[in-house]
Amino acid sequence: MTAITYEHIKTCQQTGARLGKVHTPHGSFDTPAFMPVGTLATVKTMSPEELQEMNANIILSNTYHLWLRPGEDIIEEAGGLHRFMNWDGAILTDSGGFQVFSLSDMRDIKEEGVHFRNHLSGEKLFLSPEKAMSIQNSLGSDIMMAFDECPPYPASHDYMKASVERTSRWAERCLKAHERPSEQGLFGIVQGGEYDDLRKQSAKDLVSLDFPGYAIGGLSVGEPKDIMNRMLEFTTPILPADKPRYLMGVGSPDSLVDGAIRGIDMFDCVLPTRIARNGTCMTSGGRLVVRNAKYARDFSPIDENCDCHVCKNYTRAYIRHLVKCNETFGFRLTTYHNLYFLIELMKQVRTAISEDRLGDFKEAFFEQYGFNQENAKNF
Repeated sequence: MTAITYEHIKTCQQTGARLGKVHTPHGSFDTPAFMPVGTLATVKTMSPEELQEMNANIILSNTYHLWLRPGEDIIEEAGGLHRFMNWDGAILTDSGGFQVFSLSDMRDIKEEGVHFRNHLSGEKLFLSPEKAMSIQNSLGSDIMMAFDECPPYPASHDYMKASVERTSRWAERCLKAHERPSEQGLFGIVQGGEYDDLRKQSAKDLVSLDFPGYAIGGLSVGEPKDIMNRMLEFTTPILPADKPRYLMGVGSPDSLVDGAIRGIDMFDCVLPTRIARNGTCMTSGGRLVVRNAKYARDFSPIDENCDCHVCKNYTRAYIRHLVKCNETFGFRLTTYHNLYFLIELMKQVRTAISEDRLGDFKEAFFEQYGFNQENAKNF
């Protein structure tokens, strides 16, 4: 038995987007869904209770960072990641593959794995498909990710071809090293950059290995938005319809809607929490930088169309004061609002799919939000 199953509920007749539900050992969640990122076993400034309150039924944690601190052995001794962080919902852990990309000045990719240096201490480290599986098995996440390389953009066809072929070999090694397939689902990651033939080859290789779910990686790494959408339009139809599809590292409101229209079920990104710590808020009318001086005497909520706890109880003026003074509570309020906004947005997307009107919803939402190619870059 597989630990992860996908239940298809409905396809939007207007767009082809799909409504579904992913079942995990720690509960089910409706899709399309946004997953808050809890890199170090915590979503920055948020408590598990607050995440439950806003109906975040799955969160993401980081294999690489938890391996370094506190160590997967300590988390396993604590009873696994769920008990360690007091979270009873689903958890997805990435594999460390993105750190291969983001720590590119400190690493050396070989067939056996990746040699690199600890970004904290400088000590030499080695991460392989087998080690990534061992760490994630110890963490006990519901969904594990195969170890891959996330190539940069742009990359030549020759480089990308070699990378895709190695990622496919690593995926097979991950499956062989995975020790708890009935308790933890393992997703393969489709790579290939902007090249149709390589995306097709990567998908073919991974689908042949029969993973319980598939991620699309290597997007939102600097490529233009139209290339990302074109790759999604090309890739999602060649992935199994009876398994979840996960677009990695994407969290801007426009990309969530566009991704859902192109058949994506799951999204994650640090964006809402990161910009919140700079005093930037997502609202129904577009981006709002609450730390700006013009809000010093603005006693309205961040978003008058939002019914989150923050917007019901606190004003822009108060939140600006806290953020300007570097008070942690201010960052908690902006973070709560941003996460609530994206989770609520996905709820609205699911409703629009169920009513066969996601195309109309996108048009109205983009107009209200003020999206165009220029301001989309701000997110």
